[in-house]
Amino acid sequence: MTDDSLPSPVTASRTVFFVSDGTGITAETFGHAVLSQFDLRFRQIRLPFVDSIEKAHDAARRINESFALHGQRPIVFSTLVKHDLSSVIRSANGMHMDLFQTFVAPLEQELDVKSTHTIGRIHNAVDTEEYKNRIEAINFSLAHDDGQSHKNLAEADVILVGVSRSGKTPTSLYLAMQYGLKAANYPLIPDDFERGKLPSSLPPFKAKLFGLTITPERLSQIRNERRAGSKYASLENCRYEVNEAEHLMRREGIRWLSSTTKSIEEIATTILQEIKPDRREY
Repeated sequence: MTDDSLPSPVTASRTVFFVSDGTGITAETFGHAVLSQFDLRFRQIRLPFVDSIEKAHDAARRINESFALHGQRPIVFSTLVKHDLSSVIRSANGMHMDLFQTFVAPLEQELDVKSTHTIGRIHNAVDTEEYKNRIEAINFSLAHDDGQSHKNLAEADVILVGVSRSGKTPTSLYLAMQYGLKAANYPLIPDDFERGKLPSSLPPFKAKLFGLTITPERLSQIRNERRAGSKYASLENCRYEVNEAEHLMRREGIRWLSSTTKSIEEIATTILQEIKPDRREY
């Protein structure tokens, strides 16, 4: 969780700034990947839209204030395209990790082409076909969440199945938002187990099905957060549903994995490897 105000001293070991001339998502994603290798807590501050000299000086001031307050150099992950803005940030008292200077210059040399040095280029795509496809995929996934609609399932790239609260909805939305995939999802419920069959709308699209399961203990914990003390959340019922769902998926030959200890990113990557959608060129 990031905060846009300077934090007071806490038990975290170091302050980290994510500085960008755009949203800051790229700098933060890269920074999190690097920081996850260290078993430490960090104070995290995102400084987006640093697209002028005035804003760059303000960001540098805040980095220096953090150094003065905590007595340690902040770690600064930046994705500033323009050299003059980057130079201001690098003048601040921090440990700097400049993604563009690290990667763009060597690529310019290797490709023998100068980069555009255009601010916000990665997010300036509202009129591109790829962006429109991503919005369409998000709308599709929302319309086909939790078996709400049976229409246009032939358009789906993947259809996730599994018991309620096994991670189908967040995975569907992540696939749509991150990769532009049309992902529907259907819950497997006791009625399906009693019939011993998939929901009636799914068999024609079996090649697109991918299952998610989860341990009964974790499922019970999640459901109790939503409906504490209910039969729906009881460990006994969760064991029954998980066992029946896994049995049904095995019998139907559906590929599946357990979401118990996996992140949404890991689940999505596994699904991508399995369904192998056509990838667009950059």
